[in-house]
Amino acid sequence: MWALNSTVVLSVTPKEPIITNDRFTSESYEEGGDFISEMIIHDVQLSDAGHIKCSLQNSDREGSAFLSVQVVGKLSIPNNSLVVTEDEPCNVTCHAVGWTPLPALSWEIGVPVSHSSYYSVPEPDDLQSAVSVLTLTPQGNGTLTCVAAMQGLQVPESVTVNLTVRPSPLGDTDESGTSLPTWAIVLLAVSFSLLLILIIVLIIIFCCCCVSRREKKESDYQSEIRKSANVKTNKETFETKLKSGSENCGYSSEEPKTTSEWTEAASLPPKPYESSVPEERSSGHPHQGPDHHRPASSSRPHVTFYMASPKKVRNVTLV
Repeated sequence: MWALNSTVVLSVTPKEPIITNDRFTSESYEEGGDFISEMIIHDVQLSDAGHIKCSLQNSDREGSAFLSVQVVGKLSIPNNSLVVTEDEPCNVTCHAVGWTPLPALSWEIGVPVSHSSYYSVPEPDDLQSAVSVLTLTPQGNGTLTCVAAMQGLQVPESVTVNLTVRPSPLGDTDESGTSLPTWAIVLLAVSFSLLLILIIVLIIIFCCCCVSRREKKESDYQSEIRKSANVKTNKETFETKLKSGSENCGYSSEEPKTTSEWTEAASLPPKPYESSVPEERSSGHPHQGPDHHRPASSSRPHVTFYMASPKKVRNVTLV
């Protein structure tokens, strides 16, 4: 006797089975001296999942198991043929509808790509449906296959779509710039670095030259200021000497002295060098004019002065 969820659905007798529900039939046979009875469920439904028990009417012996019902639903991709742009990311969606339990969705990529990834999530409004999204950057034409696998399903379900890749609008103009090899990129980076270092060095040298020239100009300017000050000081000193003059001890006046002046000069004490002057003059020039004598007092010696020649004598002192 067979029972599903505590309800007897099939009874088997030695003569013939007693069928309670047309969807449940039995098949019996012997194998190795053992009697075997099988229950066949037709048109399986979700409500058929549950606890199944097989028992003997004249014995307490029984066997039981839990029956799980799997439902293979539909698998689809919205578009049978997709057209995308080369080297641009795109998304492809696969829908699994009416599956119990939900299948494991995966992708088989038959196109050249630079990047690909996918994820699968249940539909929030339908517990028997799921969706899988494939993100890829295609570089050529090919096919994409969405595969649904489930435990107990010997052949996984799948659906395939054709993918056509068209060239980028920028295409040929940017192809050389975007497909540079790695060594070229490294060489460009090193060249730009060296160029930047050279520019910095040139800027430093230029600044040093500017500072050096500025210091030289300032030094020359200060030297000129010092020279101008020295010249001005020397000029002022020379003008002061010209204005003030210096004492010329060998100068004698061109005008003839009067008797009173000779008398005053005689009253002064003679200087060490004055005693030889009258001798040189008297020896060098003939005596002209009358002699002038002044009686000397008893306390002073008698001194005789001779008048100089009326000839003019110019005395020049070089400073």
